[in-house]
Amino acid sequence: MTSPVTLSRIHHVAYRCKDAKETVEWYARVLGMDYTTAFAEDHVPSTGEYDPYMHIFLDAGGGNVLAFFELPNQPEMGRDPNTPAWVQHLAFEVPDLDSLMAAKAHIEAQGIDVIGPTFHGIFRSIYFFDPNGHRLELACNIGEPEQYRELRRVAPLMLDEWSRTKKAPRHADWLHKDPDA
Repeated sequence: MTSPVTLSRIHHVAYRCKDAKETVEWYARVLGMDYTTAFAEDHVPSTGEYDPYMHIFLDAGGGNVLAFFELPNQPEMGRDPNTPAWVQHLAFEVPDLDSLMAAKAHIEAQGIDVIGPTFHGIFRSIYFFDPNGHRLELACNIGEPEQYRELRRVAPLMLDEWSRTKKAPRHADWLHKDPDA
């Protein structure tokens, strides 16, 4: 089956921020991201409506770009009250467990609360919040090739079972056994 769309990568992912300057400085200090681009406009290019904004872009590494909008004329930022805070998050990959632990120490030294590392079978991760209230995750892969193959094999079966029952499907037991616990 061919698709009429050919994607090469995510161009950028955009979120809202409370203060563009604070956000740029925080992401540089805490995660080492470079601030690369900004657009400031009075009218939204896609709709033409008047809504002044600052749109900032940060290099997240590996060709990935994280962007934010500061919208001073809009009501204060909120979040979906029907979605738990742990659900919506941005996850960034780090090379290995040593890098993850060094990142945790660095982030905690900035006075930021960090949860983890958490064991997810094929990766470990830590969680924390940016100054805008966005939950962030840093993750390092720890799985073996056969584990990734098995997860790919059972993925459609799990989705079918979930769609029928809305209960957590049974899958590979090894995924839940933390060897360091």
